[in-house]
Amino acid sequence: MSEREQAWHTLEAEAALSGLESRPDGLTTAEVQARLARHGPNRITTAARRSALARLLAQFHNVLIYVLIAAAGVTALLGHWVDTGVIVGVVVINAIIGFLQEGKAEAALDAIRDMLSPRATVRREGRSTTVDATELVPGDVVLLAPGDKVPADLRLFRARDLQIDESVLTGESVAVEKTTEAVADDAALGDRRGMAYSGTLVTYGQASGVVVATGDATEIGRISAMLEEVETLQTPLLRQVAAFGRVLSATILAVAGIAFAFGTLVREYALTEMFLAAVSLAVAAIPEGLPAIMTITLAIGVQAMARRNAIVRRLPAVETLGSVSVIGSDKTGTLTRNEMTAQEVVTAQRRYHVTGAGYEPRGAFRLDGDEVEPAGDDILLELGRAGLLCNDASIFEIDGQWRLAGDPTEGALVTLAHKMGLDSARENEARPRDDVIPFDSSHKLMATLHHDHAGHAFIYLKGAPEAVLERCSHVRVDGDERPLNHAEWMEHMETLGREGQRVLAIAFAPAADHRHDLRFEDIEGGLTLLGLVGIIDPPREEAIRAVAECRRAGIRVKMITGDHAITAAAIGAQMGIGDGERVLTGAELDRMDDATLHDEVDRVDIFARTSPEHKLRLVRAIQARGQVAAMTGDGVNDAPALKQADVGVAMGQNGTEVAKEAAEMVLADDNFASIAAAVREGRTVYDNLKKAILFILPTNGGQALILLAAIALGYTLPITPVQILWVNMVTAVTLALALAFEPSEPGVMDRPPRDAREPLLSGFLIWRIGMVSALMLAAAGGVFIWQQAVDAGIEVARTAAVNTLVVLEIFYLFNARYITNSSIGRHGLAGNRAVWIAVGALIVLQALFTWAPPLQLLFGTAPPAAAVWLAIVAAGVALFLVVEAEKALQRARGRHS
Repeated sequence: MSEREQAWHTLEAEAALSGLESRPDGLTTAEVQARLARHGPNRITTAARRSALARLLAQFHNVLIYVLIAAAGVTALLGHWVDTGVIVGVVVINAIIGFLQEGKAEAALDAIRDMLSPRATVRREGRSTTVDATELVPGDVVLLAPGDKVPADLRLFRARDLQIDESVLTGESVAVEKTTEAVADDAALGDRRGMAYSGTLVTYGQASGVVVATGDATEIGRISAMLEEVETLQTPLLRQVAAFGRVLSATILAVAGIAFAFGTLVREYALTEMFLAAVSLAVAAIPEGLPAIMTITLAIGVQAMARRNAIVRRLPAVETLGSVSVIGSDKTGTLTRNEMTAQEVVTAQRRYHVTGAGYEPRGAFRLDGDEVEPAGDDILLELGRAGLLCNDASIFEIDGQWRLAGDPTEGALVTLAHKMGLDSARENEARPRDDVIPFDSSHKLMATLHHDHAGHAFIYLKGAPEAVLERCSHVRVDGDERPLNHAEWMEHMETLGREGQRVLAIAFAPAADHRHDLRFEDIEGGLTLLGLVGIIDPPREEAIRAVAECRRAGIRVKMITGDHAITAAAIGAQMGIGDGERVLTGAELDRMDDATLHDEVDRVDIFARTSPEHKLRLVRAIQARGQVAAMTGDGVNDAPALKQADVGVAMGQNGTEVAKEAAEMVLADDNFASIAAAVREGRTVYDNLKKAILFILPTNGGQALILLAAIALGYTLPITPVQILWVNMVTAVTLALALAFEPSEPGVMDRPPRDAREPLLSGFLIWRIGMVSALMLAAAGGVFIWQQAVDAGIEVARTAAVNTLVVLEIFYLFNARYITNSSIGRHGLAGNRAVWIAVGALIVLQALFTWAPPLQLLFGTAPPAAAVWLAIVAAGVALFLVVEAEKALQRARGRHS
């Protein structure tokens, strides 16, 4: 069995050294050289990357872009350089935007490599030396000290009070106590006490360990390989646009080909004239402004999300949030505050519930639901005093925020004491500390010796309940000491544990007067128990509300955490996630095949003790059921799942650079509530994109129908190609752009997520586009024929037709603000200043188009008579009223936007 395949955490330390043919004094230089040649350097390898040129050229791989490039080529051959320039400009701008966005995607792997330790202290040939970490090999003996970054995966064979922060791998922020003991084969990574993993940080103690894996074979290297293998998914919108583009392009080319054949064969137009007509038809039908409008709408969504602490790194993710149906969320710091809080206090006769969260010393004590004064219970006060003095942490306020210096669990006890009205400075002055037995991972307790100013000495002790209870013979009851019932207190401890709380026991013992030293035998027995404290990282209140809002919006929230199952279930119950009973652990996931997992992921909402592979499998299982998945995370362990998810969401405050680079979105405040707010914005963005498409396409449809009708009837073209481009671009950059600023419609979070597989244009939207296109054909075509009939001249007739299309678009803009809801009344006119700004801008542009001599020369325009303008405005009013009547019919049939 190779080093990579061996489950080193299951072997005793001596067996691990033997299996690697190593020894506590380390390897010889010759052995190091031989192994370095066999295993390679201790670094993570990377796959070949696409060049910048290849990434740029890939942006042009789109059917609609091909059609536009072909149209530009034909117009260039025909010498219509204005048309060519506009089309090429649209294509190039969109390619540049896509190129810049994609360039950020590959930085996650670079961030992983930056996490590896540059140097390592090793034992070789019996001497300690510092070497470049890339030179480490399996079998090397590494020495660890506080502040060291673990340089490779190690099996520990010596450890003294060792604590390692493994949050980058497990997501849990509390440092893990390490030993040299072997554990079961199926132990989760966070439970492998005898292992130290590359990239993690030593926070306390010293240790020696033998290298069992280097480079790609380490846990962090394996995550890097998983990240390489995960393909970036195309967003639902991009899939829809691609499908829409293929259908639209095929339709446009087919219609243009038929029109060309009909014009040359039936109407006997000249080939050059029909080429121009066919190109005009293609340009008329293609919504050139749509890519720009989509990009701008998404960019506006990015700004709106940023105001809600959600920083979007990749533009299409804005819209994807609107279709999210499942959110897989980490627990610590996202759903919870990542601030340990004392929530329950159990004394001999009472159980208090303590309100307030975090390190802010404000909260109340409740007994059977009623608020009580802690000063009325001497035992409660003595327990709070003991927790405050047998403690090395402190809390302080900066700019209105309460911060912690020290261990989070100790900080919870300090905050608890302050809530009782005790003051750290006064208590330490009244009962100064003489000596201390620091916390020791083997004994799981801490003890301090104090004296008061009358010379009385006493000991306070806190620690794991099982370690403290075995040293206690009595319990404090109403000022007296009574024999301790161990079974009863173990039951209290288990009750708090089942509620997901970390339990500490606090005890007291008198000492000989004027004692100033503390020995271990002083705390071996005979202590008096003061009580138990239940500590938990509480849920964020705003996150609880956000989870409820997600449920109303048809979005399931799943907790995927590296924490223990009991804690996860307790937090889930408080958050409203899951049924409070069903929890799947990583070990259970390992025993499931993919088919079973696909079924279970639909039934279970809480997953505990998960590894990077588990998180990645869960995201894929969610996606396999046709769901659009968002995933949150902050550690290296989360990166593969973040990249696999349709929307990866990294934590901005506590997240690693690896997680941020793998994600599409970063939360500036690490708060789940910001995800729910971003989903609301995402739904609004999609609504506005749909409105923009529903607005733009009838313009293209109306122009195309006008040209088809002219070719079919043998008429002169009512609109020239350059006039078509004018209409398409000015309405897109003014009127359609205004729809990007539409606010959220009422009830946007009270409807289920849209089906990511639904086409961009439903049958209903196609009907609306066809109806409005036909009305535009009738109005603009009618005005053109009227002007031709009165011998107004071709320039005047075409100018009248173009202005008719634009005025119809202005009136239709107000229809498009609501897809089926009524636009008549104040709410259809107010609420979006951008609409009126766009209308004003377009009126100015059309005035220049019609009356400015340079533009008259460029576009071949001439102003119509005043009576024509009255007819054009009347046509616009008629269009508005017809569309509103159709919307009323849709509402009567039960269709609502």
